[in-house]
Amino acid sequence: MKRQLVVLCLMLGATCVASAQDSVQDGQTLDRNVAAPFSATSAATASLALPAASLPLATSLTPLPASDAAPGDAAPDPVPSPTPAPKFIYGGRDDFRWQLGIGVDWLRFRSSIFNASAIGFNTSVTYFTNDWFGVEGDFSTGFAPEILDREHVKLLIIGGGPKIAWRERKWEPWMHAIVGFAHEQPQTADNTRHAFAVKVGGGADYRFNPRLSGRLEGDWVRTSFFSQSQNNFELSAGVVFHF
Repeated sequence: MKRQLVVLCLMLGATCVASAQDSVQDGQTLDRNVAAPFSATSAATASLALPAASLPLATSLTPLPASDAAPGDAAPDPVPSPTPAPKFIYGGRDDFRWQLGIGVDWLRFRSSIFNASAIGFNTSVTYFTNDWFGVEGDFSTGFAPEILDREHVKLLIIGGGPKIAWRERKWEPWMHAIVGFAHEQPQTADNTRHAFAVKVGGGADYRFNPRLSGRLEGDWVRTSFFSQSQNNFELSAGVVFHF
């Protein structure tokens, strides 16, 4: 009986060993059949490592924005703007406020009592309140040869008024209106030597440099001597100082 049990155990053990060897061989065949086609593709050689740019960095080198900066940090100083080049002092071209004009004039005076062509000088002072509007004071004189009995003709016109100028280029055209009074000599019988006067006209200045200009001027001059009205005209030329 014992001999039969031993033989049965040996047969069972041999059967188990044979089954285990068949299972191992089948597993190796399965592994070999799956791996073979996979190794033949490009996926077997692909790298599984991620690019360095896609990996999050532990330490960021980007500076913090101003709002995230620490409270104690000082803001950077702004870049200073360049200093503009110096210009003139006032006006559309940064010109000067004051003008002093000095020149010679020719005044043609006509009336019912006498006529005269007087030569004298003209002076004006102008203060510009902005780059085109000014206030002007004007002074004109004229002297003519003898009339009547050793009497020389003398004329004087003084007044003031507004002046408008285009002060943007070398040539500076302008207009003015002067209101004031006039004085004449010789005195005639029953007539005063003083009268109301109005001067309206204009001219142009040519700028030699920031301080000096040349001037040409023409005006219509109306006076009221001898209880009448006289329409006269005046031409002048001179220089202008800017300050």
